[in-house]
Amino acid sequence: MKTPHFYAVIIGSEILNGRREDKHFPYIRDALLARGHTLFSTFIIKDDVELIRSIFTLIKNDPAGVMFSFGGIGSTPDDLTRAIAAEVFSDGVLLSHERFSRDIVERFGEAAYPHRITMANLPKNANLLHNVINNMSGFALEDRYFFMPGFPEMSHPMVEEVLERFYPKATLTYRKTLIAQTSENTLIDVMKQLNPNVDFSSLPMINKGSPTVEISIASTDKALCEENFELFVSDLTTKEISFELIKS
Repeated sequence: MKTPHFYAVIIGSEILNGRREDKHFPYIRDALLARGHTLFSTFIIKDDVELIRSIFTLIKNDPAGVMFSFGGIGSTPDDLTRAIAAEVFSDGVLLSHERFSRDIVERFGEAAYPHRITMANLPKNANLLHNVINNMSGFALEDRYFFMPGFPEMSHPMVEEVLERFYPKATLTYRKTLIAQTSENTLIDVMKQLNPNVDFSSLPMINKGSPTVEISIASTDKALCEENFELFVSDLTTKEISFELIKS
C-alpha cells in the first residue's frame, strides 16, 4: 500500500442528537498530521445496521483503505460493530477470543456472565488492541481495520499504538502555496493542466470585498510539485495579477 487512505468512522447516535460531543475527529486528525499523514474521510453515523454495513463496505472496497472505527463494541443490544465487522471483513462468524474471555472473567468474575463475556466474541483472526484503562480490548483485522471503544480515554491510546506500529511516519511531502488577488474562475484553465498525481487545492476567499484565491500544490516528488506550481506563477505573472507566496 503506497499511500494509505485513512478513514475515521465515529459511531454513536448520542453524538448526532447532541447528547455527547465528539472528541475523536480532532484527535485523529491531529495524530495523523503529527506523523505526516492526513485523513481521507470521516463519517459520524448513528447506530444503524444498514448504515454501518454500507460505510464498512465502502472502506473495504478501497484497496488503500485503513479504518479507525470508534464505538459499538460493548455488550448492550445497540453495540452492533463486532457483528457487522465480521460480516463485512470476515466470514460473518463471531468466535470467542480466548485471551479476551480470560481478561473479562478476571476483571468481573461471575458478573462476566451472561452479558459482558459477549464482548470477547470477535471476527475470525482478530488481534487485540490494549485498553490502558480497564483491559477491555479493542480489536484489529488485517492490521488495517481497527475497532475501538467510544470512550476517548480508552480508544485514543489504541490509535497511538496502531500508528506507532504500522504508520509511524509518512513519506516527506513537498508543498507550495500562493494567494492570488483574483477569483478561481481566472485560473480554471491552468487547473486543467495539472498532473493528476499532485495534491491540489483551491480555496476561494473574499478580502475587503475583493475575490482572492489560495492555490496549494503538494507531492512527494519535489520536482513535480514545483513544476505544477510554476504553471500558476507563470499564468498570474503573464496576466499581471498580483500574488503572494506563502511559506508552507
